[in-house]
Order: sequence, then C-alpha cells, then structure tokens
Amino acid sequence: MTSARPDDKTLRILSTSDLAGIDISLTDVVAVVEQAYRTLADGRSVNPRKLTVKPEDGHSVSYAMLGRDGVREVVAIKTSYKHGLDKSRDQQHYYTTLTVYDDVTGLPVAMMDCGRIGSLRTPAVSALLARECAPPDSRSALVIGTGTQGRLALPFLLTTLPGLDRLMVHGTHPDGLAAVRDQLHHHFPERELEVVDDVRAAAAEADVVVATAGQHTPAAVESDDLKPGALSILVGHGIAPSTLQRADRVIATSEAQMKVTGTDMADADGGFPAVDAEFPEVLAGRAQGRRSADERIFAYNSGLVVTDIALGHRFAQLAIEQGLGTRVSLWQ
Repeated sequence: MTSARPDDKTLRILSTSDLAGIDISLTDVVAVVEQAYRTLADGRSVNPRKLTVKPEDGHSVSYAMLGRDGVREVVAIKTSYKHGLDKSRDQQHYYTTLTVYDDVTGLPVAMMDCGRIGSLRTPAVSALLARECAPPDSRSALVIGTGTQGRLALPFLLTTLPGLDRLMVHGTHPDGLAAVRDQLHHHFPERELEVVDDVRAAAAEADVVVATAGQHTPAAVESDDLKPGALSILVGHGIAPSTLQRADRVIATSEAQMKVTGTDMADADGGFPAVDAEFPEVLAGRAQGRRSADERIFAYNSGLVVTDIALGHRFAQLAIEQGLGTRVSLWQ
C-alpha cells in the first residue's frame, strides 16, 4: 500500500480542488467499483449498515458509514450531511468527507472531500447494474434528473453498454440539462442527447431508466409506463413505488440499506417486496441478474461505503504521487 507520511502526527487533507485536477477514466472508475463489489461478495471486505440521523421535520439528513477494503487493506469512515431538504436545490448545503487509514502500517492515508468520489461511484454502479440487468441488445436509455448524479449517468452507461444509440434526459433545470449535454459530449463527442418533456412517454420507449432526480421532482414514472423487459434503476427520485412493488425481479446493492433509505418506495403498509438478489452476489456470479428478456427489473442503487473506500483510496494514491494536498498537524 502507498503510505501517506512517515509518522502518524499529521493528516493529508485533499480538498475539492485537489481532487478535481486528478485525471481518471470512466473505465478505471468502473473497474475499481466492480472490484470493491467482488471483494465484498467474497467476504474479504466489510460493509456494516449505515447510521442515519434525521430530524422530525426532515430538513436535514446525516449518515455515517464505516468499512474495510480487504484487497487494498484500508479502513475508512465516510460522513455525509445534507441541510435544506425542504428548500430548492440552490439553497441546500451538502458536505461529505472520507477519512482513509492504511490497515497494514496503521497510519492515516488522507481525509478528503467525498463529493467527486460520490459523483463518479454512483453512476458507475448504475452502469454495472445496466451491464448485468438490462434487456438483451438494449438501445435506448432515459435519465431522469440533471443534478450531480444525473450528469455522468449517460457517459457511464455508454462505458458498459456501448450499443446504446438513443440517449434521453428529462429535467427541469436549464443549467442541469446543459451540464448533462456537456458531460456527454466531453466523453463521447459523437453522441447526441435528446431532451424529453413527457417523461412517462419517454420511459415507455426506454430499455434502461435511471432515476436520479431530487425529492421535489414532479416526475413519477409508473410501472405501467415501462415496456416489457425494461430495467429501472433508482438512485434518487423520479420513478413511482409501483416500479418496485410490481417488478418481476428486484435487485439491490443492499437490501438492508434499501429498507433504510428507500422508505418512500414502500407500500401503504410500509412494506417492501423481497429482494431477489443483492448486486455483489450478481457480479460474483452467485446470483442471477436478468433471467428472461421480458421481465421488468427494478434495481436499487444505494451507495455502499466499500465502493467509496476503494475509489477514495485510488484518488489518494494519485494525489500523493502528484504531491497534492495539505498536511495538518491534527494529533499534535
């Protein structure tokens, strides 16, 4: 493992700007995330259930996540705090950090802003879900939402499903739509983006639907809107509970986390249908993703901290190699 420093009295801090300048390909991100899932499925990593704190009025939400990566041999703690959930997107505050420790040397590696890591990790997971669970010969994809998670959704989908040739997006923020187009053209200059107004009609023509919108979105694609064989992936909001409740097959990155963070998708009694397979087991080949071409599959993409740890450690390695970051005498 790459050591961060000669002693344990200082901590390397990697800021948003430090991480923004690090070049990493979409293919590399997908590979790092996939390895993290496979290592977890093999029992070599540990990903305990996340802790959640939310006030009664729901104006904020906080998470704490601890995990260990058994291949990289690092331990890390991620914290996430979002304030202003009752306000518009430009009035919200969001802070997330990842602190990584080398479990071989016992030394801290770095503390970093986790924003870019999350913006890459989540669409990479959706792309892997699509690779394993999309209908055969998928040609069309719809992304609902143009925030952080929506902007790289299509480039990552094209990384794992290069045969997609109709790329649709639905959103209500002009700047977000422009950002989605910019990201697509940055990674795939030859591809065209179709902005759709009628999200339910677009969903009826999509092989893959990725819902990344914020909680105030008016979009609510229903199960009956989806064509036979469609894969719907929930990251944020934009698809209705019926897409889960009436799915032919349910895949989740973590069934336990779905029941904690996906309560808005529960039925009238607060219940969830059984998860047919957890995604780490699908990637490991011990569970099926798709069984038939015409089954509608619902996939729940909730972040597992082992993926943040793997990708965060990779960024830390690259940052250390480039001499980035600020050392703080935290324990002196």
